[in-house]
Amino acid sequence: MQPLLFRPLLKRIRWGGTRLGTRLGKPIGEARDAAESWELVDREQEQSVVLDGDLAGRTLRELLQQSPREILGGAGGARFPLLLKFLDATDRLSLQVHPNDEQALAFDPQEQGKNEAWVILDAEPESRLWLGLKRGVGRSELLAALDHERLDDVVHVCRPRPGDCYFVPAGTVHAIGEGILLAEVQQCSDLTFRLHDWGRLGADGQPRPLHLEESLACIDFSRGPVDAVVPLRRRVDAVEYDELIRSPWFGIDRYTTDRPVRLAPRDEFRVLMLLTGELAVGGEGFSRRLTRGTTLLIPASCGEVSLAPRGAATWLEITGPPHAI
Repeated sequence: MQPLLFRPLLKRIRWGGTRLGTRLGKPIGEARDAAESWELVDREQEQSVVLDGDLAGRTLRELLQQSPREILGGAGGARFPLLLKFLDATDRLSLQVHPNDEQALAFDPQEQGKNEAWVILDAEPESRLWLGLKRGVGRSELLAALDHERLDDVVHVCRPRPGDCYFVPAGTVHAIGEGILLAEVQQCSDLTFRLHDWGRLGADGQPRPLHLEESLACIDFSRGPVDAVVPLRRRVDAVEYDELIRSPWFGIDRYTTDRPVRLAPRDEFRVLMLLTGELAVGGEGFSRRLTRGTTLLIPASCGEVSLAPRGAATWLEITGPPHAI
């Protein structure tokens, strides 16, 4: 099966902006609140649709029902295990937490946990991330801070910079702050529990619902602060790249190069998210030119793929879990 492009699913939310269009080339039109571009998704109510070629108009779910091994490889599975996004935050998101796989089953037998990672594409000088509780903070300290609106006393605050990568395991208290553009890789889950919403009102003029008990049940109070990962420098052939994440749920590598890269066939899917520049992608019977903001699924059954940057280009190479979902 040849590499596949899908139509992005654009989400307009009050905290969105315009950088999905201006920086990543997404078709946001006149929208000033374009918050998320879902690049690859396989959920009941949200489906990626093939953009072009012989399979144009087919959903990712339909392809997986017909050809699971060809797309996912030996790990198999009933659905695509990841959800890939770009996010543009012009206002801070709620302080929230996600369940792990075991906890998710208790809330919804059809769901899984939500471990995620962020790669920062742009951040204003004063932008912040809230990531993890400070050391020694337990349930009582957190509740007291929530009651007195003193979250910075108990939640670790980071100053993100372009290029930073953060791994956010399930159970981590977190929030994305203003002025941040990022790529997100996560398990394909929509279980989010809102711990605090900064005193804001919803579109109906009322406070949005909080999920205090669910959040407290999912928080890992032993984790402590979360900081940017330290990339590991690797080399394939004559090209160096950064290994950002290796986890049971997904892996992320980042290439920044002007040299060609060869992707040998592997019994697993790979996804390319092009962050900057242009990239010519070729192989037996296919060729494509990717521009910034493009996401490409390389099925497990695809043969060798060549990547040729036009000048320097930066992209993420994402792999899935080594087990069935």
